[in-house]
Amino acid sequence: MNHNRRSFIRRSSLALAGSGAAFLFPIELLATLRKRVGPNDRINVGLIGCKGMGFTDLTSMLKISETNVIALCDVDESVLRARTSDLEKAGIKKPKWYSDYRELLDNKDIDVVIIGTPDHWHCLQLTDALQAGKDVYCEKPIANSIQEANIMKHFVSASDRMVQIGQWQRSQPHFVDAINFVHSGKLGEIRLAKAWAYQGWMQPVPILPDSEVPPGVDYTMWLGPALKRNFNKNRFHFSFRWFWDYAGGLMTDWGVHLIDYALYGMKAGTPKSVMALGGKFAYPDDASETPDTLQTVFEYDGFSILWEHATGIDGGNYGRNHGIAFIGNNGTLVLDRGGWEVIPENDFKGWGKDSGKRMDAIPIQENKDNGLD
Repeated sequence: MNHNRRSFIRRSSLALAGSGAAFLFPIELLATLRKRVGPNDRINVGLIGCKGMGFTDLTSMLKISETNVIALCDVDESVLRARTSDLEKAGIKKPKWYSDYRELLDNKDIDVVIIGTPDHWHCLQLTDALQAGKDVYCEKPIANSIQEANIMKHFVSASDRMVQIGQWQRSQPHFVDAINFVHSGKLGEIRLAKAWAYQGWMQPVPILPDSEVPPGVDYTMWLGPALKRNFNKNRFHFSFRWFWDYAGGLMTDWGVHLIDYALYGMKAGTPKSVMALGGKFAYPDDASETPDTLQTVFEYDGFSILWEHATGIDGGNYGRNHGIAFIGNNGTLVLDRGGWEVIPENDFKGWGKDSGKRMDAIPIQENKDNGLD
């Protein structure tokens, strides 16, 4: 395979991993999509962090026949066994296993690395991967602090490797269409953009005692740069998101997607100021640490962006449990993962006199992307 084609395939693989195309994609169908490709034509992939989104990203990437997974890294051997079984169902032979990502990065045969680990690992693993000469697809959020993000930006700028962060909503056609409408100016002057996530499925995190490390788990490696603590099931796998040592709660879990689109729609950069109010109001006595209720205002010249989230409640703004609203003089565009619509403003001429709509309503434009193309 010539260099230009390899570069194209690597770029396509990263893009497909970030498309969100594998959420409802049965792993067994991969075998029907993949064609036989010679060893010299393959782009070899290594996955670091195999439990959740990392494996979803890998599944998306493997829809390109030229990609080939040759290495899996996870601190939990039971996860490695389960994911290997999934791959074998798709006709893919068992990859090499690692529990230490640095050993995976030493594998010279790997071209692309997917980082699907908890948030507190992203900075170290991305910078180490770049220094090892790998292209990188890293799950969101990019980092846990501005300092970490700046370090990562420095390494990316100094490298000739391709890097993509898991903001997969940017690849969804209906999101792109909605933002193009916002940028058209038809909504008039937009003074407020809202983004929100009301997550009714989130119930209290029960208080659990510390316990022995489960068999087959390298807990020291799982902790990595985080504060050394005894093992507790609440802080492991999915629920690590609700503890400050590892993540930032709903704002960095869901907000990273929705605030990103609010910023994109408003063509906004660094705010003049940020103010946040909230706390553990829904479940004050559960085990989690991050706020279950939060409102945050980002101040800009001429407009504001508002973020809000709440757990245990599904009734969000405009009847949607998540979304973004661009509120203009002529109308409001409301957008979520299911589609978008425009709600026009009434044109009042004088006190209480309704002269009709300031713009035409646009009914819900549904997301037509089923992820199987």
